[in-house]
Amino acid sequence: MSESVFACVRCDRESPVPLEQSPFPTKVGDRVLAEICSECWEEWKQRQMSLINHYGLRLQDERAREFLYENLRSFLFAEGAAADIDTSQEGSVEW
Repeated sequence: MSESVFACVRCDRESPVPLEQSPFPTKVGDRVLAEICSECWEEWKQRQMSLINHYGLRLQDERAREFLYENLRSFLFAEGAAADIDTSQEGSVEW
């Protein structure tokens, strides 16, 4: 990777470590690669796992994938509202 100035749009850390490759082959994946550091990406993966488990998401369902994309944009880019993980509702969430 060539030496270049990189600033993460989420954390604004000095000299963050960039991702090495796009996390998925879409425009959103390219944007994550260009604008998000590896530490924030790891934080998103933990958040994503919590969302999948809490809401019982089935990733083969298009609605579940769009739900995750919406939350990714909210979490990483501060676009839109993030879903709450209300542990008092555990087991009662239906898709």
